[in-house]
Amino acid sequence: AMRLTFLVVGKMKSGPERDLVDEYLKRARPVARGLGFRGIEEIEVASGGLDAEAGRILEKIPAGARILRLDEFGPTMGSADFADKLASLRDQGIPDLVFLIGGAEGYGDAVRQAASDTLAFGPQTWPHRFVRAMLAEQVYRAMSILAGTPYHKA
Repeated sequence: AMRLTFLVVGKMKSGPERDLVDEYLKRARPVARGLGFRGIEEIEVASGGLDAEAGRILEKIPAGARILRLDEFGPTMGSADFADKLASLRDQGIPDLVFLIGGAEGYGDAVRQAASDTLAFGPQTWPHRFVRAMLAEQVYRAMSILAGTPYHKA
């Protein structure tokens, strides 16, 4: 079973975005388990200094993980394709899929080299707390699509 991890630079304070992330992950987790995913976790690493952040990020990536780096310059993916990608990686026996959300300065070179696969939520620049909320929503939407439940149509 594949685990999904949001590996994020910076601590998310309480507030509306935190509430959104919590709500979508709470909804997604039981559906994900029913679809053969091992869980959905968040790991926050301290911000400060691109190289230092890179070191903190890389040491938290499990062996054998696939990494998707959230980057406004990356390709975009529709929700159905995103769901298919999660299912495909799960079916390949990938143990961990790690979504990276970098800090305010972006990503250090070490992270760019280790995580060349990128994904964008459109060409705009979004605050990191929005990106985390949007990722949580899209993961929940993907689980709904894969489970055939009505959320995606709503």
